[in-house]
Amino acid sequence: MWWDIRKLSEPTEVVIMDITRKEQLENALGAISLEFESTLPTKFMVGTEQGVVISCNRKAKTSAEKIVCTFSGHHGPIYALQRNPFYPKNFLTVGDWTARIWSEDSRESSIMWTKYHMAYLTDGAWSPVRPAVFFTTKMDGTLDIWDFVFKQCDPALSLKVCDEALFCLRVQDNGCFIACGSQLGTTTLLEVSNGLYTLQRNEKNTASSIFERETRREKILEVRHREMRLKEKSKAEGKDDELREEVPSINLEELVSKAEEEFFNIIFTELKKKETAAMKPKPKQRKMEGDEEVEEQDEEEKEGASEETPA
Repeated sequence: MWWDIRKLSEPTEVVIMDITRKEQLENALGAISLEFESTLPTKFMVGTEQGVVISCNRKAKTSAEKIVCTFSGHHGPIYALQRNPFYPKNFLTVGDWTARIWSEDSRESSIMWTKYHMAYLTDGAWSPVRPAVFFTTKMDGTLDIWDFVFKQCDPALSLKVCDEALFCLRVQDNGCFIACGSQLGTTTLLEVSNGLYTLQRNEKNTASSIFERETRREKILEVRHREMRLKEKSKAEGKDDELREEVPSINLEELVSKAEEEFFNIIFTELKKKETAAMKPKPKQRKMEGDEEVEEQDEEEKEGASEETPA
């Protein structure tokens, strides 16, 4: 929402953060952080609860047209969002367990990021005097100072400020002092060493070359991933076409009629078998064992009578 201090009864402008561009409030993402650079008066950025950064343009007429693009990379709410004061095309986000540096030219992923910390990150800010230095606070009460020209894997300095969680930080315009706010409402003012707020030789050129190199690297990776996805898609489509060619399209009625035909054929075959079996002559029954014994006795008596008669 945009407000005019001369009329605080209602906002002068409302933008619905619906990334589907349907301008429906139920689909809108919850805004957590806002970035507005005075040198870019028509542009602003919003960090959301869902870990998405929304880049907007005020010149557009409708809410859908004002949403230019989105950047996705965090697993939770984005609590800090700030453009680099020397290179506004690059911006810093802080959310979940990491801090990430982005480029407007690379929308698929961030160009640089910190390691995953054990404690949740709560806030972050760039140094106003050194383009390669930024600060982050964590839930364990630690303030980390990063200098990616010096090293990128670990912070250049990690300071335990208090035992409770730190929730916000602000850096003085000359970079000498840092104010940290804790969970219990305590504000701690810290003075940094001379080397952390003094611009180093060729630091601007070095930081610019690092940003450009990492952006170029991410673009190359994006192109390769896109090509791999296209290849996989074409392979899948080719397999589907082969299966369609191999398997003929059969109508459901044809399947039913074929099944009925097979069923009736089986029935007719069984009936024919039964009819054939009925037409065959029945085999003679075997004589009983008692009848066989009587016949044997008669034969023996006949043989004995023939032997007794004289020749």
